[in-house]
Amino acid sequence: MPTVEVTDLKDDDFLLDVREDDEWQAGHAAKALHIPLSDFVSRYGEFTEAAPQDGRVHVICRSGGRSAQVAMYLVQQGIDAVNVDGGMQVWAAAGRPVVDDRGEPGFVL
Repeated sequence: MPTVEVTDLKDDDFLLDVREDDEWQAGHAAKALHIPLSDFVSRYGEFTEAAPQDGRVHVICRSGGRSAQVAMYLVQQGIDAVNVDGGMQVWAAAGRPVVDDRGEPGFVL
């Protein structure tokens, strides 16, 4: 499974957050697209509309397990996708901004 470190991500990289709604509401990366793993197949069209056509998709969850599943699925669909190693836990630990649904400082649930 292709992976990337949080520290290697740039601010304009496309980030897909596959955590569940309560996790997202508590805290997420501000520019991420949120489609929970449990809804991913049914909302796949929403993903394809938002994802870069010729760019890489960085998939993130809390620690890397769920995002690895989605990244693998996307790679099988011919999409350049990678799993973000360590997920939002490492994101927050690295000092990357985490916001809640109101845009206020959030936390990783």
